[in-house]
Amino acid sequence: MQINHQNQRNKMANTTWQLDPAHSEVSFKVRHLVISNVTGKFGSFQSSFTSGAEDFTDANISFTIDANTIDTGVEARDNHLRSDDFFNAEKFPQITFNGTGLKKTDDNTYKLTGDLTIRDVTQPITLDVEFGGITKDPYGNIKAGFEVEGKIKRKSFGLQWDALTEAGGAVVSDEVKFTAQVQYVKG
Repeated sequence: MQINHQNQRNKMANTTWQLDPAHSEVSFKVRHLVISNVTGKFGSFQSSFTSGAEDFTDANISFTIDANTIDTGVEARDNHLRSDDFFNAEKFPQITFNGTGLKKTDDNTYKLTGDLTIRDVTQPITLDVEFGGITKDPYGNIKAGFEVEGKIKRKSFGLQWDALTEAGGAVVSDEVKFTAQVQYVKG
C-alpha cells in the first residue's frame, strides 16, 4: 500500500513542458552531388514532454513534424520531396519521434533514444542533446532550451529515390543530418 502511495506522489510531481514553436526550429542537410550540402527546414511541428526529475532523465518526450511543410527554398525540389519518391506526404503526413530514454552523459549533454517513424517505417535512433539551461522570460514563463542533433540513413525509412552522376556518385546522399533548436515552456 505504501508503494502505491509513493508512485502516486511521483506521478503528481511530473511537469509537462510544451514546445514554443515561435522559438524553435527543425532543420536538416544532405550531401548533393557529393560536393555540397542542400539544407532545409520544416515549418510546422509539435512536441511536449513530461518529467519529474530536475535533470530531465525521466523525460517522456514526443515530437511530430508535418512532412508537408518541408522547405528547401526551391518549390520544385520541395514538391519532389513531398512526392512518393521521398516522404509521400499525402499518404504519410506526419514524421514522429517517441522517446524511450534520456541518459545524461555530462553536465549539460545527453543521449536521447527513441523510435523515429517516417512513411510508416519505424527505426530506433539515438540523438545527441545539449541542454542550454532554464530561465524565466519577460512574461514570467519558465523556459528550457535544448539543441538536438542526429543523423539517419534515409533509405532505411523508405525514402528510396536515387540517381547517379556521370562519375557514378550519388545525386542525393543516403545520410541526412538534422538539428532541432527547441525551447519548451513549463506547464
